[in-house]
Amino acid sequence: MDLLKKQNSTMSTIQGPLSGITVVDLTRVMSGPYATMLLSELGARVIKVEEPGKGDDSRAYGPFIKGRPCYFNSINRNKESIALDLRQDEDRAIFESLLAGADVLTENFRPGVMKKLGYAWESLHARFPKLIYASISGYGHTGPDSHKPGYDMVMQGVTGMMSITGEAEGEPCRTGISIADVGTGMFAATAINAALLHRERTGASSHIDLAMFDCMLSMLETPITRYQMTGEIATRMGSLHPSIMPFEAFPTKDGHITLACGNDKLFRQFCTAICRQDLAENPDYLTNVKRVENRTPLREEIGKELLKATTEEWISHLEPLGLAAGPINNVMQAITSPQATARNMVLETIDPVLGAIKVVGSPFKFSTFPEHNTRKLAPELDEDRLRLIEEFHHSHQKTKEPL
Repeated sequence: MDLLKKQNSTMSTIQGPLSGITVVDLTRVMSGPYATMLLSELGARVIKVEEPGKGDDSRAYGPFIKGRPCYFNSINRNKESIALDLRQDEDRAIFESLLAGADVLTENFRPGVMKKLGYAWESLHARFPKLIYASISGYGHTGPDSHKPGYDMVMQGVTGMMSITGEAEGEPCRTGISIADVGTGMFAATAINAALLHRERTGASSHIDLAMFDCMLSMLETPITRYQMTGEIATRMGSLHPSIMPFEAFPTKDGHITLACGNDKLFRQFCTAICRQDLAENPDYLTNVKRVENRTPLREEIGKELLKATTEEWISHLEPLGLAAGPINNVMQAITSPQATARNMVLETIDPVLGAIKVVGSPFKFSTFPEHNTRKLAPELDEDRLRLIEEFHHSHQKTKEPL
């Protein structure tokens, strides 16, 4: 319990390239909180401003284990929480004192909401000229759809992602994670880091207008380029790759194996490994272009061979030859793998109800900063109110007092 008190009574102590940077975070649900979690993993201090009595919408999302919100906890660790009603003068004053000491403000309200509150970019930039202001929304702050709400499922549909996800003869399919939210969070973290660098170089702060719609289109660059260049509209292909063959999942004797032969040399090596040199010498399969053109018969030939052994037997045979192949793990198998352990990708934190729990580690590995083997638990609603008011608001008020 002493560890819990120590862990949850202080701000994040992760050292990283953003140490010393303070982010005031008005975002909620997924895209924004994921972005600010990434910033916290890079060393930034993140102060999460939430709605009084309710907090971030995702506090109400399951699953719940003994009342603990797994969804919320997964993307809000290393943050501090204060509940403020930005329609009330007293809370507005506290919020503005936070901004006076911050480097970055993040928000993901619909366009126009911050302006109604009196906190549009133009007004805040005039008062806090060094403050970087990042806005995340469904469709951005311009265009005919800017007024529409943005949710991951809708974005996957309108941008074409669902049209290329799933089996060829199946229904349109959502990706296994909220890719529009997570992807937008990654773009947001990248843009904020770039804006911080720009401010460091020039002294000028920026307003970042990030649309989930734009981010998804950017992630769909290859299908869009294919259409622009050839007129071909991408469709669902299961695990197949439209431009590389073989590059997909194949059935084995006891499951499936993923196989990636990214060039002609690797394909010839694979054919030798499965004792099918005839495939390598077949004129229909000599080049990747020919293999894609003749995908169906080649898949049948490869499939027949891979059914002769188990997934593990094939991997043990192919990997020593430098061929890219792997199993299709479930989540448990992935996080308990020796590789995940070696890369410090599963960490421990302490929950007051559940005790020690495992969380995903950081993908950021720097030679200049130490790795941390634990994380601060996601905060309770308004957990840090008194300390933040003392640190920011009271000190800000003192600096305004006449001498």
